[in-house]
Amino acid sequence: MEPKHVALVIADIGGYTRFIRLHKTALLHAQEIISQLLEAIIDRASSPLTLNKLEGDAALLFAEMEDADAAAARDVARQVTAFFAAFNAKARELSGSRAGCPCDACQHILDLRLKAVLHHGVVAIRKVRQFEELTGEDVILLHRLLKNHVSKPEYILMSASFHRLAGDIPGYHNEKGEETYDALGRIDTVIHFPVASAADSSNLRAPARSEL
Repeated sequence: MEPKHVALVIADIGGYTRFIRLHKTALLHAQEIISQLLEAIIDRASSPLTLNKLEGDAALLFAEMEDADAAAARDVARQVTAFFAAFNAKARELSGSRAGCPCDACQHILDLRLKAVLHHGVVAIRKVRQFEELTGEDVILLHRLLKNHVSKPEYILMSASFHRLAGDIPGYHNEKGEETYDALGRIDTVIHFPVASAADSSNLRAPARSEL
């Protein structure tokens, strides 16, 4: 397994756990809704950004790139912003088409939100038949960054290593942040919010959660 420089992306549907837990009687509809929302996101990804696997409420994607390839990082960031448009459009479509269903899952589609975490690092890619598994500390860090202190339900969080390459996202309000994880230490971040959220930027961080 040869180490490769990659851009790593997790697109995560916020509120998924609560959505499923509170709507057990509509579990089948809830799973269908989540699947269609994830498909809408995946359909917007294009080479070199590739789906690696689905993780329940989230999609893990990666793009191989040269070290310090700013153009590739900006392309990945651009694609991720398109995920949000696709997600919101699909959520509105599903909410309309399922409006006649009285189950809680179909009545609360618009309560779901998308968030994404982007990181640049080095991984090993292990192939088992047709499947590719990403391994390494940077994969662990990417997943840890989902457990952060950001209080907003909709955002794009970049690690400092990714932000150094991609820069800010046009049309988004950004704030610097930091997270600390056992065995990984302090991780500097830059969080991007839709402009509509900028007015609420005074409350960007919630009380600390217990570390994983």
